[in-house]
Amino acid sequence: MNARSVPAVRVDDVVKRFGDTTAVDGLSFEVERAQVFALLGPNGAGKTTTVEMCEGFGAPDQGSVRVLGLDPIADSEQLRPRIGVMLQGGGAYPGARAGEMLDLVAAYSADPIDPDWLLTTLGLGDHRRTPYRRLSGGQQQRLALACALVGKPELVFLDEPTAGLDAQARLIVWELIDALRRDGVSVVLTTHMMDEAEQLADHLAIIDHGRVVAQGSPAEVTAHGAAGQLRFSAPPKLDLRLLAAALPEGFAPCETAPGAYLIEGEITPQVLATVTAWCARMDVLATDIRIDTRRLEDVFLELTGRDLRG
Repeated sequence: MNARSVPAVRVDDVVKRFGDTTAVDGLSFEVERAQVFALLGPNGAGKTTTVEMCEGFGAPDQGSVRVLGLDPIADSEQLRPRIGVMLQGGGAYPGARAGEMLDLVAAYSADPIDPDWLLTTLGLGDHRRTPYRRLSGGQQQRLALACALVGKPELVFLDEPTAGLDAQARLIVWELIDALRRDGVSVVLTTHMMDEAEQLADHLAIIDHGRVVAQGSPAEVTAHGAAGQLRFSAPPKLDLRLLAAALPEGFAPCETAPGAYLIEGEITPQVLATVTAWCARMDVLATDIRIDTRRLEDVFLELTGRDLRG
């Protein structure tokens, strides 16, 4: 079999327990080659445990994990040079200078990317001699990304790669991830930013309580079961009971954030007129009225709930 025809990652019916807690419960998914795959879920859903098993930092209690066709633990010596891992905590030596840390990681690769070019691209060119502990949180995050990419991996695991980054740095990271895909690199991305997943991912899986609750392309996941949406902005904490009574059966208006209102269903001219009439009756001015399809964030909250997780 052609090695390129083997999935970059294959997780088959994996179960992982920690004492009485089942962190991963029969999880299955595949990551194709040269694909950006986003693994989404609330805190405690099993994302980190799943990715750690793919990286070889833990073994499943049941099921199997294959990365580039290999067992991440039994074949770790063969696999390590072919993957890149970005840890959210950084993973660098606190006293090491940024350039020294990247040079050290590059030394383990037979054909690394030029560390100086990578530092400059990620806005760290002026910080080559800065100790890791003196870098800002965003700079540490970018250095962790550089360490994951410098060895030219076939597959890279990115854990919250843009957490703590400003808008400019975030855009640079997005462009780098897109370039990796174009170069044939497979990317497994975990993120809490739904717009990031929609923008970057070819395929995604939403997991909750260790199980897949939805998967597919972002368009497939957001289109499933959705007729449309009407969104508008108005003063927060409006009483929506009169609006719900005036709308056709099956519509349930809600306030998704302070002053941000959402109505889902088949949006007709009558529905729009009902909303504007209700706003007039409430003596409020509705702004930013728009009709569109569901966002990934809406689907995520619908599937995993709105309660805060520990």
